[in-house]
Amino acid sequence: MKNLPLDPQLFIKNRQRFVAKMQPQSIAIINSNDELPTNGDALHKFKQNSDLYWLTGIDQEDTMVILYPDNPDPKFREVLVLVRPNELKEKWDGHRLRKDEAYAISGMSTVVWLDSLDAVLQQWINEAQYIYLNTNENNRKSNLVPVRDYRYAEEIKARYPLHELRRAAVIFKELRAIKTPEEIKVMQEAMNITEKAFRRLLTFIKPGVWEHEIHAEILHEFLRNRSAGEAYGSIIASGDRARTLHYVSNNQECKDGEVILMDFGAEYGGYNADLTRTVPVNGKFTPRQREIYDACLHLHNYAKSILRPGITIAKYHEMVGEEATKAFIKLGLITEADVKNQDPESPAYRRYLYHGISHHLGVDVHDLGPSFHQPIPAGAVMTVEPGIYIEEEQIGIRIENNIWITAEGNVDLMKNFPITADEIEALMQ
Repeated sequence: MKNLPLDPQLFIKNRQRFVAKMQPQSIAIINSNDELPTNGDALHKFKQNSDLYWLTGIDQEDTMVILYPDNPDPKFREVLVLVRPNELKEKWDGHRLRKDEAYAISGMSTVVWLDSLDAVLQQWINEAQYIYLNTNENNRKSNLVPVRDYRYAEEIKARYPLHELRRAAVIFKELRAIKTPEEIKVMQEAMNITEKAFRRLLTFIKPGVWEHEIHAEILHEFLRNRSAGEAYGSIIASGDRARTLHYVSNNQECKDGEVILMDFGAEYGGYNADLTRTVPVNGKFTPRQREIYDACLHLHNYAKSILRPGITIAKYHEMVGEEATKAFIKLGLITEADVKNQDPESPAYRRYLYHGISHHLGVDVHDLGPSFHQPIPAGAVMTVEPGIYIEEEQIGIRIENNIWITAEGNVDLMKNFPITADEIEALMQ
């Protein structure tokens, strides 16, 4: 990773939180992600399993973490499994972690090389009653590729058929939703880098610039500030392309009179930022563009005001939808009659705001958290990103900040970012 070293207490605390949720006489085994092939002998860039990273901070392939808090031998109560460094392989693929380096990152003092794991792991499993294994239980997952977690679960079931298996994902979903102060510190750095990129763009954007040139400015600012790169594929969508929610072609010219929607965020230390801003290409909103922008900003501020611990995302979306209905009537997009005659399952405002308002954010951009009908916990970090998309006017506007929800009140982690139309215009001039 390009970032400066993180405090290993972040990962030590995460492991302590996880172990506290395990049943007595349990062992948890968490695997890294696969290295995935592209074509020929090439591989995709390695992306670590986010649960393993959350526990250890280790960003290296062929890694495992084993947590066995009741192990009779204290030094094996938490074990980091790494691939043994190989001089020839390192000449091709670069340095692999040594034990002291892994300890400095993770705070885990016991390292077992992967090629010597089987003998000791069998003994530990034989002494345990329950085995926690991990799978991806994100509710939005649709990919059915049999990745390492699923293959390993089948292997463990075959080798130890009388042990009782437990779902590590249930614990991860609960704990990763609640960010510690150590995690917030790292996330704030990702936000700060994202802010630098946004401010850079405000003096760069003008009629005739191309979307890919704006994208290049973002990447430059990210990398020069030790970001690992983009948290996700950046969306740079000028004109009517802004109505495509996941537009990533970024290959068209930005023209005078258009507004441009930019959705991007930096990754730093394994944690992510997620920003959206919409600005006028020529530096000045038209009266209608400003009217729509101000309506979107009103929805953004309203959503932030009701996002509190204990509310469900379902109720939150319902309340924002009610406010959007009022705003869209004022904008002339829908009428009172439209609302009166609307299908409750497809309310009238949905024609112009057809996505959710918030999602959890952390090690994953769409991070783990409670389901749609469960209360949002204190400590969650959520995006707030209402949008207004008008096909008839070929315009899309979205405004997004990242909010830390605490029992004492919300903390806007992007509070220093320019957000009002006046602030944006002043900086673009």
